[in-house]
Amino acid sequence: MLRFLSARKTFSELDDREILALAISSEEDDARIYADFAARLRAEFPATAAIFDGMAREEDGHRRRLIDLFEARFPGPIPLIRREHVAGWYARRPVWLTETLDIATIRGEAARMERAAAEFYDRAAARATDPAQRRLLGDLALAERGHERAAEGLEAAHLDDDAAAAEAEADHRRFVLTWVQPGLAGLMDGSVSTLAPIFATAFATGDTMTTFRVGLAASVGAGISMGFTEAASDDGVISGRGSPVKRGLAAGITTTVGGLGHALPYLIPDFMTATAIALALVFAELWAIAWIQKRWMSTPFLRAVFQVVVGGALVLAAGILIGEV
Repeated sequence: MLRFLSARKTFSELDDREILALAISSEEDDARIYADFAARLRAEFPATAAIFDGMAREEDGHRRRLIDLFEARFPGPIPLIRREHVAGWYARRPVWLTETLDIATIRGEAARMERAAAEFYDRAAARATDPAQRRLLGDLALAERGHERAAEGLEAAHLDDDAAAAEAEADHRRFVLTWVQPGLAGLMDGSVSTLAPIFATAFATGDTMTTFRVGLAASVGAGISMGFTEAASDDGVISGRGSPVKRGLAAGITTTVGGLGHALPYLIPDFMTATAIALALVFAELWAIAWIQKRWMSTPFLRAVFQVVVGGALVLAAGILIGEV
């Protein structure tokens, strides 16, 4: 009854003809996915693109062997049956629809595809009643398990030391553009922009809980604003800066953390103690940001100190002076 409502068969209900048809469509799909991965990577990672070109050719070879067996065993056209037509069966995650896939995600998805394909052929071979079909499906299970070794061989052919170094550099650049740069911008914004309202409130009221609430509101508000601004400013397709969602999360979270760093001490009831700890944390945050700029963005340390520490000190001074007026 449930199968009728879903209009799909379970894998155990497929006959030899349908299993072959499913295998053919699966190989076609995988070849297209690998070709799509290769097209996406060709400009920035040409050596890895060549690897996926080779894997796509292998899948095409498997498809031809399956079609030859189908034509030898069954008359007529090959029925259209795909993974999604089989109830409870595995399906590919449509990651290739994502505009800004990084190379690590693509390689990880390829590994999952190979493991799933091998498991499919193992189960299909176990159910096959024809000796030739059982032999071919078993051979393809072994071939899918050998894809990782084949990929290593392709890497040896296409990824020499210079190509590997170039791809590692490009991958590092993508990481910096996707996570480090927006995260650093958020940390700077959260740490510096919240100084004035937090310390102005502190010195104007002398009330630690009021100061904390103002700091919490400023930090969370700045984090939301910064996150949405970063995500909406660039979809990452042309600039190569990566997923806007990842960049928005990096910017939003670090902005909030940067502001909360010197707001949390005002949970301490004693005003002077809370302020002393907050001031110490402010200068620790600013020096940490200067170090991150030097470490990840290759900014000269003295220039980073001037940009961050001096600028932050001026904003802090402005907040204190406004609070005391």
